Amino acid sequence: MAQKKDARSAKEAKARLQAYNDRQLVHSSRIERRKRDNVRIAIATVLILVLAAGSQTLYWFTTQANSPTENSSASSLVPSKSLSENRLWSGTMNISDVPLAFSLDGSKAPQAVASTISLINKGFYSGITCHRLTTEGIYVLQCGDPQGTGAGGPGYSYGPVENAPANNVYPAGTIAMARQGGNGNSMGSQFFIVYKDSTIPADQAGGYTVIGNITSGLPALIEKVVSPGVSGGKTDGPPNVAAVIQSISVK
Repeated sequence: MAQKKDARSAKEAKARLQAYNDRQLVHSSRIERRKRDNVRIAIATVLILVLAAGSQTLYWFTTQANSPTENSSASSLVPSKSLSENRLWSGTMNISDVPLAFSLDGSKAPQAVASTISLINKGFYSGITCHRLTTEGIYVLQCGDPQGTGAGGPGYSYGPVENAPANNVYPAGTIAMARQGGNGNSMGSQFFIVYKDSTIPADQAGGYTVIGNITSGLPALIEKVVSPGVSGGKTDGPPNVAAVIQSISVK
């Protein structure tokens, strides 16, 4: 009897040990799996953050251009570079009762200036809104889209990039052409006014074509249009104060 009892006890002890070892194995497996899951989550989080940052950059540079239909328009619609006369032009512009004076340099950006002068003289810009204001990192007021969505243009597109700053710094007062990210031939009618020194990274197409500068009136524009901020309290979107190009001319 004693031998049977000892054998049974040994068997039960062995079973308990096996069960313990099995639980330890399961526990160890769970720990390893949790570690692997944590690594995957960390990697996924980093990728999401990188992609989010990338998408913000892309958002910056892909909403400033013409629609694909306009990009495929006949090149014959693009005004001749000769319209720029390779000279300095002076102009005036009124945005929401704020008078601005500006200059366009046809010697440094002949194609972009020629297109801009042509559109101005045709009255294209009159009544068009400045549909976008950014207030964090990059400080611009973007104008020139007849649709007011960021996707409109004059019915043609042109390129390549001209007169982009080598250091990617756009000083306050700079007027530059908007375009699609990575597409130097997607410029049309949209331009942006830099109201505070901004560093805008170049992409595979280069930087952004600088056509001229605001020579007076920028502080008043900042006070009336920029300072009230972006709609909805955001840092990028339609300005709270409707910004309309009431008039614009060059000579």
